[in-house]
Amino acid sequence: MAKITRTWWGERFLTVLEDSMDEGRLKRGRAYAGPHRLLSFDIAGSKVSATVLGNANPYFGVYEAPKYKTQVQLAPFSDKQWASLIDAISENAACLSQLMLGEMPNQIEAIFAKQSLQLLPKKPSDLISQCSCPDYASPCKHVAGVYYKMASLLDRNPLLLFQLRGMDVEKLQAKLAQSPLGQALLDQMTDQKVPVVYQTHRYSAPISRSTPVCSSFEMGDLKDFWQGAHPLPVMDMPVQTQAASVLIKKAGDYPAFWSRDNSFISAMEEAYELIVKKNKAVF
Repeated sequence: MAKITRTWWGERFLTVLEDSMDEGRLKRGRAYAGPHRLLSFDIAGSKVSATVLGNANPYFGVYEAPKYKTQVQLAPFSDKQWASLIDAISENAACLSQLMLGEMPNQIEAIFAKQSLQLLPKKPSDLISQCSCPDYASPCKHVAGVYYKMASLLDRNPLLLFQLRGMDVEKLQAKLAQSPLGQALLDQMTDQKVPVVYQTHRYSAPISRSTPVCSSFEMGDLKDFWQGAHPLPVMDMPVQTQAASVLIKKAGDYPAFWSRDNSFISAMEEAYELIVKKNKAVF
């Protein structure tokens, strides 16, 4: 099955979930990250709240799919811990500049480690969750679905990790800007704001030329034009099954139009393989 995350921080974020759950619940949890199951999703401060659609089970007298309320939170850092972290980041020019520019520094974990902290969750106790479902296990598959959704969001916006740990990104950037290195960076960015002037003569004008227009074509000429005068040689090569195309993979496992519980990419990979097998003689 295709990966639900594509960055190192996204994968690291899911590690604690994999260490906290049994394999069966973990696999079922991926299906609950799709739009058909995840009815609502909201991030307020460091808390993530969601409504997840469960399964009907007539055997237990559940004839209508229930809706479960789920909350997920990372263990937040204290104000004192954040003050020490901000001081440490303010002394690292590379990390400070990347954070002020809205980028995730590659060495950010090293700064947290020196303070005996971890930005990314590392152990099951870093994950605080609750769900209204009757499952005795914690985290349950509904929490796993919400957690997978959070991981996909972190792929696109890794600075969300700071908010989940109790520090708003804009507040963090404002505090970093007050440090000596932050002030120097802001002054440099202000000095470099020079208007860009585009030269009109930089690119040469296209050369116009008259093209003769043929009044008519013979049918044989048209056929040769589109198909060639001679057929291409037949290549005796084994047909290899191709995986799903880049556009399909770009949509992800659970795109907005996909309402089924299984992965869209996995379904398309099976369809590709079936098409190749049925049309092997054509290729």
